[in-house]
Amino acid sequence: MLVVTGAAALAAFFLQSGQLPAQGARQADAAPEAERIVPPPAATMYGIPVTSFTIEKGTVRWGESLATLLHPRGVSLQTIHQVSLLPDSLLDEKKIRPGQTYTLFNGSDGIPAYFVYEKDPVNYVVIRLAPAPPEARNGKKPVELRQQQITGTISTSLWESMHEVSANPMLAVELSEIFAWSVDFFGLQQGDAYRVLYEESFVDSLSTGITKILGAWFYHSGTEFWAIPFVQDGVRSFFDEEGNSLRKAFLKAPLRYSRISSGFSHSRYHPVLKIRRPHHGVDYVAPAGTPVLAIGDGVVTHAAYQRGGGGNYIKIKHNSVYSTTYMHLKGFAKGIRQGSYVRQGDVIGYVGSTGLSTGPHLDFRFYRNGSPVNPLKVEAPPVEPVAEANRASFSIVRSITMDALASLQ
Repeated sequence: MLVVTGAAALAAFFLQSGQLPAQGARQADAAPEAERIVPPPAATMYGIPVTSFTIEKGTVRWGESLATLLHPRGVSLQTIHQVSLLPDSLLDEKKIRPGQTYTLFNGSDGIPAYFVYEKDPVNYVVIRLAPAPPEARNGKKPVELRQQQITGTISTSLWESMHEVSANPMLAVELSEIFAWSVDFFGLQQGDAYRVLYEESFVDSLSTGITKILGAWFYHSGTEFWAIPFVQDGVRSFFDEEGNSLRKAFLKAPLRYSRISSGFSHSRYHPVLKIRRPHHGVDYVAPAGTPVLAIGDGVVTHAAYQRGGGGNYIKIKHNSVYSTTYMHLKGFAKGIRQGSYVRQGDVIGYVGSTGLSTGPHLDFRFYRNGSPVNPLKVEAPPVEPVAEANRASFSIVRSITMDALASLQ
């Protein structure tokens, strides 16, 4: 909202009305007009007028359900049953979780006429309980996107530095991913610094996350690193000031010839143990002795025998974010040991059946920030530099981004 005062306010008023007062005109000369009163808009929440209701807000507690929330407040079991039959796209009763917010609009008799359940910080469902039968509609809270900027100097860690400047701590995760191939975030030094332009979303004045990095600069070990966002071939990725991609590609698979026998799962029937347990990897079936390749550059952190089932295995740390594990190997390639540096495509071992295994295969696992992710769903952005045909457009984006970052203090 823009607030103007004095002469500016008067000028704004007359410009908006489309007329200016005659020189020397007096207020008494103006013809009297009937007074028009515009009633204030009715107060609403979630699109519901609130003047007729008593509002009750709450948080779902452990073990609570639709019945335990509504029936003690006078809602009939028949109505609750009808609500439970609503499509899952409106309300999935199984997904009512502890910690989520709900709002009751209670009538003059104290019985809820509306029940609003917030599925997440943005999405909610409004359920009209009375009169019967219940009706429901989905809704979204308005999301405000703010362009933010932050600068900081590291004294202990990037996370602590973000806390010191009151930045969203998830910004540290975003930076560690963007610069994962350039900066060793486990080896940051006192005096390292950063500048970031980013977009953050807010709902009800509370941050719901970082939506987009608009540009970043990182100073580490005496070297400057730039991250310039640019869309090429329909994919938004980050490039340095020379137009080189900040990311190096991973191979699509650690074997050249194979087939997948078992995918990533949180509950798989183990063929040896005869029980169900998570399988956070992908099994590639291949003849014993088939060469296993490192999917990316990195350092071997483990090359040993795992008694818990993995047999001969190798673990490679690619950077401060990504690592991979190769299990059930017949043996290790020459020179592969803890501390060895490998390059993408290097042979690191051979397919075998060591450990808990029913036949020759490779159990391949991919980790991001220490947590397993499905290797088949890892999105690998293009690593080609900016194409010659796109150089002119990139040059404009680069100049704007680098000038904006350089101006931050």
